[in-house]
Amino acid sequence: MSNPFISFAIKTVILLTVVFAIHLLVLNVLQLSLFENRIVLSYIVNLVLVIVIFGILYLLKEKYKSQLGFLFLAGSLLKFVVFFILFYPFYKLDNIITKLEFAAFFVPYVMGLIIESVSLSKWLNKLD
Repeated sequence: MSNPFISFAIKTVILLTVVFAIHLLVLNVLQLSLFENRIVLSYIVNLVLVIVIFGILYLLKEKYKSQLGFLFLAGSLLKFVVFFILFYPFYKLDNIITKLEFAAFFVPYVMGLIIESVSLSKWLNKLD
């Protein structure tokens, strides 16, 4: 039987890599700059946060079974704190957050949230 955490980490790396490539392709087709708006940092930070948060929840699944939902929300709060520390000041330098800046952070955030939510719900449903 494979470890759900390792499986999740591999799936997450693959998914975010594919989404990153698609994101760059769209920027290229639209003839926009590919590596502005801290896009690489955003994908890396979101990838690491999703895997770490999932790993922590996985480790705590037995001991804090009834509180996992709250811990998941705490992980989401952590992601927003990281956004406001690493990205927001940079995006607000000109007092405008452009659609490209928003997408650079939000696309990997949403994809990470989706895979995290789906994966967590699958193994939480297996817990009795």
